[in-house]
Amino acid sequence: GSLPLIESLFGILTNIRLSELSDMNRPALRRIQLEAPGTFAHTLQVRFLAEPAAEAIGANARLVSAGVLYHDLGKVLKPEYFVENQQDAQERHRRLRPSVSALLITAHVKDGIELAKEYRLPQQIIRFIPEHHGTTLVSYFFHTAREEAKNDAAQQPVQEAFFRYPGPKPQTRETAIVMLADTIEAATRTLENPSAARLAAYVHELIMEKMLDGQLDECNLTFRDLAMIEEAFLRVLVTRFHSRIRYPSQFESAAAPSDKT
Repeated sequence: GSLPLIESLFGILTNIRLSELSDMNRPALRRIQLEAPGTFAHTLQVRFLAEPAAEAIGANARLVSAGVLYHDLGKVLKPEYFVENQQDAQERHRRLRPSVSALLITAHVKDGIELAKEYRLPQQIIRFIPEHHGTTLVSYFFHTAREEAKNDAAQQPVQEAFFRYPGPKPQTRETAIVMLADTIEAATRTLENPSAARLAAYVHELIMEKMLDGQLDECNLTFRDLAMIEEAFLRVLVTRFHSRIRYPSQFESAAAPSDKT
């Protein structure tokens, strides 16, 4: 009975509290499931990547498991602008200027922090919301804006800082792991039937991009940690992209076009 008081006084999270925060029936998590189901599916995939990575380097896997569930909480306010929730999200953004689209995308961090405070989430969980993006560049809309600027001489030069998340960069190993897992989960979705070697090369490239962009400068991850995290990610991804045997009906449908010619 004294645990809530101890947690409040000393700013710590016990394993019991972390388990409570991971309960899928909590109001904030139920809201994500109902209002942004695609985001929730993405969240679970990021969790599957992040947990074994945290265990591999001796980080707090329970904290990662709980924190990752809330990292995209802010998307519930405008879920239709995120492609995992709506098939026509890209079409919506085509009707907007790249700068406006970037504002809509980056705003989910501020929205998430405000919602997390409304739901009275502890600060250790709230920090996952801004730090899992750090100050990374919203590259798609940044490059789109640059292309438009090239075709319009009257347009002001594109400021890269405007297309970056507000930060801060990850301050702990746990939030850094979620940043890497979030990036890799989203990026590898674009791959079709990749080989293990191709997955390994792509994951390494993505991690190096974050490091060279300075996103890991303020956490205490070592090169050895990064190698172990990369290995843990690959173990999960290889099982995710494993091949399956075709069913007889699939062979028949594949052969049908050639039968008609």
